[in-house]
Amino acid sequence: MKFLLEKVNPPSTLEVKYNEVKRLELDGLEQAEAINEEQLRQIMKLYGEDVWNYIYFLTKNSDQTDELTQEVFIKCYYRISTYRGASSLKTWLFTIARNTVFSYRKSRFFRSGLWGEMQPLPTEDEGRQGSAGQAAVTRSAEMEYLGDRQVHEIWRLIMSLPDKLREVLVLDLKAELSVREIAELIRISPGTVKSRLYRARHKIQDKLRGME
Repeated sequence: MKFLLEKVNPPSTLEVKYNEVKRLELDGLEQAEAINEEQLRQIMKLYGEDVWNYIYFLTKNSDQTDELTQEVFIKCYYRISTYRGASSLKTWLFTIARNTVFSYRKSRFFRSGLWGEMQPLPTEDEGRQGSAGQAAVTRSAEMEYLGDRQVHEIWRLIMSLPDKLREVLVLDLKAELSVREIAELIRISPGTVKSRLYRARHKIQDKLRGME
């Protein structure tokens, strides 16, 4: 069975309230043995953009991200009985996403050199017309702290970080996961998460200072 991801636009106030209601409706999934297609659509609407962004920052390739995001939600549909509420549904989906990316990297396509070239992060003006919704980067308090620069340029620098530092910074800034959630997701200690976040931020700050 194939499911198509729906476009996710930046939420309005009404959509935020709608999402809160839908999250309440999805409560109890930790006891579910199966979900229907309507529930899957709700999950995709709530978390599709987050999952797409996370996979993009791991792969740096939008075409692969579309494919792997699709796979994540298919796995969600068939494996919902394995979700038992030990983490948030969002973190559980991120775990599936991370494992899916790593499995893909080990596949014959990756070994044969078909991993693909790095693609630039879409800008806000260009938007993103893919199936998982927009990947436009929004400002945050952290971005303001890093300096009065184009957000796209800052994310370009983040994309150049080593994998381990880039991943924790993206999960912190973009996915807004807590230190504990990040630690559980990538299976390292909270202290290591904090250390990597510290190093990642300082590397970005140093790069920004070097550009002045």
